[in-house]
Amino acid sequence: MQSLSFQTKQGREIESVFDGLAALRIAVFRDYPYLYEGTIDYEKAYLKTYSRSERSFLFAIYDGPAMVGATTCIPLSDETADVRQPFEAAGFDGSTIFYFGESILLPEYRGLGLGHRFFDEREAHARSFGRYQTACFCAVERPEDHPAKPADYRPNDAFWLKRGYSKVLSLRTYMEWPDRGAEVSTRKPMVYWMRDL
Repeated sequence: MQSLSFQTKQGREIESVFDGLAALRIAVFRDYPYLYEGTIDYEKAYLKTYSRSERSFLFAIYDGPAMVGATTCIPLSDETADVRQPFEAAGFDGSTIFYFGESILLPEYRGLGLGHRFFDEREAHARSFGRYQTACFCAVERPEDHPAKPADYRPNDAFWLKRGYSKVLSLRTYMEWPDRGAEVSTRKPMVYWMRDL
């Protein structure tokens, strides 16, 4: 932990670390359950959603010059239509919800309490505006018998429950990306988790 440093960025400032953040997302999301086959160009286009939002937030962890972990959040109303749609369809007031994006950390830095730090930082940022009542995020759902599932795989559900989040099975969206080794994108079900701020 002594070699690690931390940076926060907001809104347009996030563009300054797009390269490192995009590379880290690709590296971490290659693993199960996302099995993501990403490209830097696609990642940069995706991340522009965050640089366009004045209230978006990035908390990044560095070991020397290398970004080894990062997490983001953004008002739900500033997110893309596919993220907002389930809430709009269910009648939620999106202006009171903060959406938590990725929590990504290279494997060798896990188990140090940084996952809790990610949630602490995002929750504090969302609360700082005094108007957001709920935090949410979504996670991919894979079938239990997925052939790429490692024998020792443990989902993050227990950690998320400990943080006070509940899975809301009625709130789902679908996102597309190519699985590792595939050339064609396929739709993946994403289920939401929520908690009061």
